[in-house]
Amino acid sequence: MIKRKAGRPNSKTDARALLLIAARELFTVMVYDKVSIRLIAGKAGVDSALIRYYFGNKEGLFETMLRETLSPLNDRLNKLQQNITQDNLIDVMRTYYREMSKLPQFPRLILQVMNMPESKVQRRLLEKVIDDISKPIQTAMFDKLLENGVLRADLDPRLCRVSFISLMVFPFVAPPSMLAIHGVQLSEEFLAQLFEHNLNLMTHGMFNAGSQAVANEN
Repeated sequence: MIKRKAGRPNSKTDARALLLIAARELFTVMVYDKVSIRLIAGKAGVDSALIRYYFGNKEGLFETMLRETLSPLNDRLNKLQQNITQDNLIDVMRTYYREMSKLPQFPRLILQVMNMPESKVQRRLLEKVIDDISKPIQTAMFDKLLENGVLRADLDPRLCRVSFISLMVFPFVAPPSMLAIHGVQLSEEFLAQLFEHNLNLMTHGMFNAGSQAVANEN
């Protein structure tokens, strides 16, 4: 029996996955310009030529890393687009919390990139990914929730959208020093409790009383 060497792929599929993992780990802790193709390949333990084979170049790898990291959220947004209900809206937040609890540095990468000048390649790539994922529904989603009787009629759908995004994103992008002051650690247990708390807030403050939320895992 031949033992597999640590860090070496046993197939091209493994190599692609290893490159995406290595890229995500490096891009979340290092400046984009400092992350070289050689560095990514070295961390993944594969030939650097495979980056060109799978992704074309570093930009392609960065964009693919963003898309595949956000793909679970994209799936939920697509489901919400097809059926704009309270349950599906809650699933968007649940999925974001679940996925980002595994990758707590990733939301900070998004915030950092979005604060860069528009001319920066990584910002252009990120905006392209976000537009592809959320633009078709980001403006109409909460209007439809109001039309469907999910939101309270006395609330502004635009402001509800801002509140929803704030509840979902803020814990992951808040300065660690601020979280520490309030004794907060972004553990899976804390995020599960926070999700239930936010669900309670939305149920009693944003949703109609007759609109029932389903908090069970899918």
